[in-house]
Amino acid sequence: MAISRWYPIREVTSLQDRMNSLFQDFAGDGSTVTAASFSPAVDVFENDEKVVLKLDKEEDLDIRVENQTLSVRGERKFESEGKEENFHRIERRYGSFYRSFSLPTSVDTENVQATYDAGVLKLELKKKASAQPRQIKVGNVGNGKTVQAA
Repeated sequence: MAISRWYPIREVTSLQDRMNSLFQDFAGDGSTVTAASFSPAVDVFENDEKVVLKLDKEEDLDIRVENQTLSVRGERKFESEGKEENFHRIERRYGSFYRSFSLPTSVDTENVQATYDAGVLKLELKKKASAQPRQIKVGNVGNGKTVQAA
């Protein structure tokens, strides 16, 4: 049996290589992180007249309304300046996305407006006239005065 010399630094380096490999398998390499899917943030609010959605504007958007469902499909592409870059970190997500929102039946799906301002896409979906609140006047009440009911 041959005697071999023990190098503790080599053992630590080997352990570090195995741990790095394990974390790469778990988190993926840089190319899988940049290709991962994502969803842009969306704000949704409603008032008496309309439902409004605000989302970060992406490229190549496809916006559809079908069967009381609003769907937004798009893609954020990774833009390289054509030369080889040595990235240290890529935190922004790239790839395609799909978001869908169920619309209340009070929304008029034929009346949708889209505007773009300062990197935000705003979709306004007007409500049907029958769904909007209206004021009803009540005539002669007991003492002869007219009152309004909301």
